[in-house]
Amino acid sequence: MKKLSISYILLALLALGITSSCSEEFLDQPALGALGDDVLANRDGVNNLLIGAYAALDGQGSGGTDALGGGSGWEAAPENWIYGTVAGGEASKGSFAGDQPAIDPIVNFYSSASNGFFNTKWKATYEGIKRTNNVLTILAATEDLTQEERDNISAQARFLRGHFYFELKKMFNMVPWVDENTEDPNQPNNVDIWPNIEADFEYAYDKLPETQDDFGRANKWAAAAYMGKTYLYQKKYQEANTIFKQVIANGVNSAGVKYELLGKFADNFDAAKENNSETIFDIQMVANAGTGTISNSNSGNMLNFPYNSPFRCCGFYQPTQDLVNSFKTDPTTGLPILDNYNQDPVKSDMGLTSTDAFVPYTGSLDPRLDWTVGRRGIPYHDWGHHPGQTWVRDQSYGGPYAPKKTIYWQATQGLYSDQSTWAPGTAINVHVIRYADVLLMTAETEAQLGNLTGAMALVNEIRARAMNVDGYLKQYINVNAPMNGFSTTPAANYNINLYTSAQFGDMDSALKVIYRERKLELAMEGHRFFDLVRWGIAESELNAYFAYQGSITKDVEGGKFTAPKNNYYPIPQRQIDLSVKDGTPMLTQNPSYN
Repeated sequence: MKKLSISYILLALLALGITSSCSEEFLDQPALGALGDDVLANRDGVNNLLIGAYAALDGQGSGGTDALGGGSGWEAAPENWIYGTVAGGEASKGSFAGDQPAIDPIVNFYSSASNGFFNTKWKATYEGIKRTNNVLTILAATEDLTQEERDNISAQARFLRGHFYFELKKMFNMVPWVDENTEDPNQPNNVDIWPNIEADFEYAYDKLPETQDDFGRANKWAAAAYMGKTYLYQKKYQEANTIFKQVIANGVNSAGVKYELLGKFADNFDAAKENNSETIFDIQMVANAGTGTISNSNSGNMLNFPYNSPFRCCGFYQPTQDLVNSFKTDPTTGLPILDNYNQDPVKSDMGLTSTDAFVPYTGSLDPRLDWTVGRRGIPYHDWGHHPGQTWVRDQSYGGPYAPKKTIYWQATQGLYSDQSTWAPGTAINVHVIRYADVLLMTAETEAQLGNLTGAMALVNEIRARAMNVDGYLKQYINVNAPMNGFSTTPAANYNINLYTSAQFGDMDSALKVIYRERKLELAMEGHRFFDLVRWGIAESELNAYFAYQGSITKDVEGGKFTAPKNNYYPIPQRQIDLSVKDGTPMLTQNPSYN
């Protein structure tokens, strides 16, 4: 199955003359495009509008850079690396203090509503909503479609709209609902939109087919998984459990392949192996699409490569010592150290130059660490060993580590990297939901419902995959032969095992294990902050993180999380100002941000 490629999206939109408006005022109802509705109201027109809605998934539809609201690609990156991972304590902002300084108050939780990053994220997400609503409006006037085609198009549009609103809901909580039937888009944010999001995913689940002609399109089971996630966020554990179990028992990806974990954890982050049995819904990325830019190649992630390295730029998104320590395992049991894991930390080269002698940590580790974090003396994919300080812009500020899940391989860089601009792009997809995530969410619901044995079995399925020695990172021995330059010797002391009933003796113990497993399996994928908030432990976890990590790196020395205020980000002040009607703003700020 081919990708729903973003290069095709761009060509389709240009052909119709309906590329996105550069206006930042999302509440001002925009024109549908340069062509009239009568021209668009046909099979080709409405399908190209739908492709345009998919194009908004990359977060780059916010209207470019402006003095009031920012607009750089990373501000609305779909993987939420700032709002989900850095703010969740898994990564430092990185680089140095004076680079993108607006991120610092966000992740240390003292930012005001005037921070332009929030406005960019808001605009980009509502741009996606606008496009889905346009699809539904034009679809209603389109006559040359079969009922099956009509159902498929409308269900895809509502799936996408559900996704965009889910993003807004978990970020800002109270946001205005605008759909294809809304006459005045300047709506208040005084109604909880969870029921509307549920309705969109339920409709998509009922109407979408199991398979699609293009892999990147949502199918029935992607809608089911997202519906379960929506229930889970509302603590509707039984409803979530029921639909998740259907996904596990019957779900297939858009190519018709039954969901199952890949044999190797690392294959989830290799562009050469994407769109596979673990893919539930990905945002499709394409390198070298002929546009002369990296706009199709995950430009939201363009800052997040080791500095002064073969990748050129820019030294952001550095995993934290706290995250690295989380991967320690007990040398006897092979299980995570759940309490006091920051005692006896994993050895790093903090404070050392690349010419200083250094021996990597020899203690017991979960092998997923070295597919998630780049650390000195350990192979950095097939680029040789990570050299330490020479690839780090400011160790004292962001620490000694580098990201890894979003890094392309040397051997295949010609296909899957894009060097069209000052920082690289990649063809590595953004995982919105992958099958491992569904297994862990299902385990969470099982524990909440008292089925501790079932919860343990699901978590152990994840750990069994991590135990596959064929998937361990191996020592790198030949820098001149990236395709076969690895030995058969593991790169570190990997020691991982399955849980037993001793760790799942009661609900609280089981949940503690599941929470850690999500941190290990899904690290650096944008989930952590939102997980901590929905579990109700963000204040305790993040303040403990600030106390520990702040003693190591300068970037979070003054961080402090206060619940419930910081459970959500502030409504962008720019949007409140734009919402004024008859002298009164229609939008209300989140509590304690005024």
